[in-house]
Amino acid sequence: MTATDAPAALDRLDQAGWVAHFTAEAARRADLGDPDFSRGARASTALLRSLQKFQVGEDGDGAGLIGKADTAGDADYAAAVRLFVAEERNHARLLAELLGAADTPLLGSHWSDALFVRFRRLLGLRLELMVLLVAEVVAVPYYRAVRDGAANGLVAEVAGRIAADELRHIPFHCLRLRTSIGRLPAPLHSPAVALWLLLAATAAVFVALDHGPALRVLGVRRTRFVAESAAVAAEAARALRPAR
Repeated sequence: MTATDAPAALDRLDQAGWVAHFTAEAARRADLGDPDFSRGARASTALLRSLQKFQVGEDGDGAGLIGKADTAGDADYAAAVRLFVAEERNHARLLAELLGAADTPLLGSHWSDALFVRFRRLLGLRLELMVLLVAEVVAVPYYRAVRDGAANGLVAEVAGRIAADELRHIPFHCLRLRTSIGRLPAPLHSPAVALWLLLAATAAVFVALDHGPALRVLGVRRTRFVAESAAVAAEAARALRPAR
């Protein structure tokens, strides 16, 4: 999987274009409706535990990010961020419904998510977006692994919907980050992108270790997951580099 699987037109959107895109996606989701959760879901204990952790990570009101976007001086970006946050909250809802269909309780919290949220809230908008982009890059191969490897149709359907959204979020974050990195002195452009790649690699290894039992059930080796995450990160990194 590569970032180029996303519609090429997304790479050409400006912030006003993203507002229109997110709005159209919200209308499309409303027309499509939810998966049929009443049919129930079955999955291994390892996969359900993994999905519990990801559900906690998707949950949250996004108030910190919205507040930073409001002060960034771009009304279109602030509006797009609100629509992005709504998509992430919908992911949390879909996962909660899926876990309920599998008779699996939600986690109230998880230490890894608490650490992640606490860390990114301490940062300015540029660094917070770097952390969020890392999460998107790791989420794409994870949800695709669930989509392709889950034996249950409902689990696969929910994962497929979320994977498609997360893939779209990558160019959205890259647009703002490319502008933000471009405001740094030119000698810092490459180090900033290199730092982001290091964060992405670290996160991929962490997820591969923490969710290894679920990946094994899905038929994905840890090394393969890290490699797929690295491929997505490499393409995102190219999109982060400001034009010379």
